[in-house]
Amino acid sequence: MSALHQTQSTLKGASARALWASTGAFTICFAIWTIFSIIGVRIKEDLGLSEAEFGLLIGMPILTGSLVRIVLGIWTTRYGGRLVYTLTMLAAALATFLLGYATTYPQMLLAGLGVGLAGGSFAVGVAYVSPFFPPEKQGTALGIFGAGNVGAAVTKFLAPFVLVAFGWQAVAEIWAAVLAVTAIIFWFSTEDDPQFRARRQGAVARKSLLSEFEPLKNVQVWRFSLYYFFAFGGFVALALWLPRYLVGVYGFNIETAGMIAAAYSIPGSIFRAYGGALSDKLGARKVMYAMFAVSAVATAILSVPAGSASGAMPIMVTPLVFVFVTFVLGFVMSLGKAAVYKHIPVYYPTHVGAVGGVVGMVGGLGGFVLPIAFGYLKDVTGLWSSCFMLLFVIVAVSMIWMKVSIRQIKREADRGVPSGALAR
Repeated sequence: MSALHQTQSTLKGASARALWASTGAFTICFAIWTIFSIIGVRIKEDLGLSEAEFGLLIGMPILTGSLVRIVLGIWTTRYGGRLVYTLTMLAAALATFLLGYATTYPQMLLAGLGVGLAGGSFAVGVAYVSPFFPPEKQGTALGIFGAGNVGAAVTKFLAPFVLVAFGWQAVAEIWAAVLAVTAIIFWFSTEDDPQFRARRQGAVARKSLLSEFEPLKNVQVWRFSLYYFFAFGGFVALALWLPRYLVGVYGFNIETAGMIAAAYSIPGSIFRAYGGALSDKLGARKVMYAMFAVSAVATAILSVPAGSASGAMPIMVTPLVFVFVTFVLGFVMSLGKAAVYKHIPVYYPTHVGAVGGVVGMVGGLGGFVLPIAFGYLKDVTGLWSSCFMLLFVIVAVSMIWMKVSIRQIKREADRGVPSGALAR
């Protein structure tokens, strides 16, 4: 075997290990990150929380996981994803374990901030995985990695049964132990990414910290961020909110609500890999258009006012229709999440950590802000379906901005004006 062939084979093996180890780790991290979607319902009952207080509780991990993404993304670029990923998982595992000993609402909010470190792992994974693959395969690779969102379904499937049998504290402790073991396995099964190795060996000069943030002045970055605010932030918000919604609207018990909510989470996660492959093949723009169009229809249907389990208002969206439409919504959201991140390593190949971190941060903030907004809207309007009305507005604004921006880009291209925002 020639030396070149050996090198290519080694890189291919390292790429596969990096991708699958990162995806597995992200799955566990996401299960941790959305743990309040199940145990939060029991905590709400124990502490007598209002809907808005419940929304804040389940949103605390999302807040931390969002805000740290840009920092973790840059650290990954500078210090290597293998180290940063492992330390992030260990820190999140410790915070999750301590959550089991929280007894008051403020203590649980504080612990929730630590649990949220698990969500920051997404920015680390994107910056770590993408250098292992050429541009024409990055959409598929990052789509596979992003399928780790299925961790939300893992929590919804398993946590209700652990909660009922042993209490919510046991859920926190068991999930923390699994994450700690995952961190150790990840460290010993992966190696540093090619870009970091090149920087460490001096083959590539290290950029200044200020230059890492240079692309953030481009409006395009913030347009992508809004798309991700809906596609990812909306997905996380619904993954957290749906169990409570199903209990409140349809009167299901927590076990049944968790199972039904998983029917939303699973397609919203595993089909992200398909979304990445589709973006590689058809172009991210077409995928985004399809995602927005279907999401607009789905959120419009789900915006039909639904009553409470007490029958104060007739339920106009039956449970069967609700589950089917949310399944469709989760599916197209998964395509949209992959399409957004298809752009980043293509247009910002040397700033994947910073740009990916910012887009991920804004998307994650959607997962924090939206559950609070859902609870507030329910408290103010009395309509459970007001959450879907809000999502419809976000979809409409995103679609309009995308259409206007693309028209402007095409006009500039026709006039011969170069535009860094051009995308397929």
